[in-house]
Amino acid sequence: MIDFEPSDDQALIIETVHQFAENEIRPLARDCDEAGAIPHEVLATAHELGLVANSLPESYGGGGEPNAVTSCLIAEELAWGNLAIAVGILSPTLLGAPIAAFGTQDQRDAILPKLCGTDYVSGSIAVTEPDFDFDVYRPRTSAKRDGDVYILTGTKCQVPEPASELPFLVTAVVDDTLQGFLVDPDAPGLTRTPESNLGMRGLRTEEIVFDSVRVGEADRLGGEAGADMRSIITRGRVAMAAMAVGVARAAFEISIDYAKQRETFGAPIATRQSIAFKLADMAIEIDGIRLLTWEAAWRLDHGLDAAREATLAYQQAKQVALIVADGAVQVLGGHGYIRDYLPEMHLRDASGFASFEALSLV
Repeated sequence: MIDFEPSDDQALIIETVHQFAENEIRPLARDCDEAGAIPHEVLATAHELGLVANSLPESYGGGGEPNAVTSCLIAEELAWGNLAIAVGILSPTLLGAPIAAFGTQDQRDAILPKLCGTDYVSGSIAVTEPDFDFDVYRPRTSAKRDGDVYILTGTKCQVPEPASELPFLVTAVVDDTLQGFLVDPDAPGLTRTPESNLGMRGLRTEEIVFDSVRVGEADRLGGEAGADMRSIITRGRVAMAAMAVGVARAAFEISIDYAKQRETFGAPIATRQSIAFKLADMAIEIDGIRLLTWEAAWRLDHGLDAAREATLAYQQAKQVALIVADGAVQVLGGHGYIRDYLPEMHLRDASGFASFEALSLV
C-alpha cells in the first residue's frame, strides 16, 4: 500500500533542500535567466550537500541504492527554486544513473568516481530529436554496426549541460532496438550548436548532429549485452513530472501571496470569488499531479513496471504546470507580465515541458 507520509529522513531531506532552494537558488533565478548561465558556485554547493550523488552506488562515493520517491521530493524542491538550476544540479545523474544500472564494470569504474568526486562534474544525455513526430522509443538516430564499431547518424536537440569532461549518453536504434552509446563531446563527425530557448534559459542546451560518428563496442552502454533504455525513459518522465510539480507550486504560492496582499475596493483580491476559485483549482491540480508522480515513483522503488504510470503522470503534470503558471500570470494581472515578478518566467519554463524528455532522472 502506498504511504503518502514522508519518513523522518525524507522530511529532513525536504526541509534541507527547500532551505537550499529558498536561500541559494531562488535569489539567482532571474540573474541566471538573464545571463543564460548557472554560477558554478551553486552547483558546487549542491554537490557538497550530496544532492547529486545520493542515488549513485556507495562503493563509488555515492549515497547508495536509488530511491525514486526521495529523488522526486528533491527534484520538486529544487524546481520550486528554479527549473534551469534544478536540471543543472541534477545533470550528473543523467549519465551516472544509467551507467550505475546497466554499465559494464569498465564503464562504471571510468565514470562513476568522477561524478561522485569532491568536485561537481556535469553529465548529459541526448534523447530528444527536432521532429514534430518524434518518438522517444523509436528515434531516427541510428547506430549501424561496421565491424567492431558502430556508426551513429542523426540529430538530437535539447541536450543539457553537454560541456563536460565526460562522454554524454546518446539514444539510438540498433537493429530495431533502443540502445545507448557513450560519445566523446569532441568526436569526429559531431557538430554542436548552442540553443536559445523560450524558457529555462539559464541551462545550456545544444543541438548535436551525428554525421557518421564512430564509437566502439566498449562505448555501447552495457557492452554487448546492451541496456534497457526504456526504463531510463520511464525514470526520466517521473523526474520531469516531479519538476513540473515544483514549477507549478512555485507559481501558485507566488500568486496566492500576491492575492492576499493586493487590494481592490478595500479588500484583498483573494476574497473575490473568481480569484478564490482559480486558486482553489490550481491547488487541487497540483496535489493531483503530485500523487500521480509519487505513485509512479513508488512502483519503481518496488520493482514494478511503471511505464504507464510515469507517462500518465508526466502527461498530466506538463499540462497542469502550464495551466497553473498561466493562472499565476492572470492573478498578478499587469505585474504578472513584467520581469520584476517570477510568474512570467514560470510560464516560459512550464511551456517547455511539452517537448522535454529525460532532462533529469530519479
